[in-house]
Amino acid sequence: MNNVWILFKRELSSYFATPIAYVFIVIFLFISGIFTFYLGNFFARDQADLLPFFNFHPWLYLFLIPALSMRLWAEERKSGTIELLLTLPMTMGQAVSGKFLAAWAFTAITLALTFPMWITVNYLGDPDNGTVLAGYLGSLLMAGGFLAIGSCISALTKNQVIAFVVSVVVCLAFILSGFPLVLDFFSGWAPQVIVETISSFSFLTHFNALSRGVVDLRDIIYFVTLIAFWLFANAIIIAIKKAD
Repeated sequence: MNNVWILFKRELSSYFATPIAYVFIVIFLFISGIFTFYLGNFFARDQADLLPFFNFHPWLYLFLIPALSMRLWAEERKSGTIELLLTLPMTMGQAVSGKFLAAWAFTAITLALTFPMWITVNYLGDPDNGTVLAGYLGSLLMAGGFLAIGSCISALTKNQVIAFVVSVVVCLAFILSGFPLVLDFFSGWAPQVIVETISSFSFLTHFNALSRGVVDLRDIIYFVTLIAFWLFANAIIIAIKKAD
């Protein structure tokens, strides 16, 4: 854990050493505010909850998280610093975990900076703060899922643009897997169990329940398992590609 902590601190501080962190935070806060108040009709709904705020998070993360994760390994491979990183006295799993946790912690900081939304809804009404906390938990877990996928894709290429585009496509597939557009394609010929399995992979299926305050252990296990799988794949890819 000490090796993970050292890499975690190095990676997290690197975000704030460049304009990347501040640009990401400003864009996220600005766009989430626009979506919440204008597209989500926060005031017009006349309800003391943050559903208009959380409902747009999957679509915000679809583009912002791949933009954050595309540099995790692609930049290391392109600059050659990955060789130096892998000569440090740490395992492949520790290196992958350290970089992922730093990116996830940065995302958590960004998400925490939306606290004025929480203050606003408490000032205007009497919301169920347990539901709000569950929404933040779901958002953070979903962001972790996006990051794990983006990190794995970033390890496949030295080109950050390619990593971004492929990550967006893969993440979009996970979002849309619960939509009728996708399910209707399979329902015509595939067994019902396959259709239900495809639907269960949707980020929205699990996130929507959490954003409404329904903390189901199955939803948490889904995101944790998803993150673990993609990080495991990430470690395998780095082990294969490190000689490139």
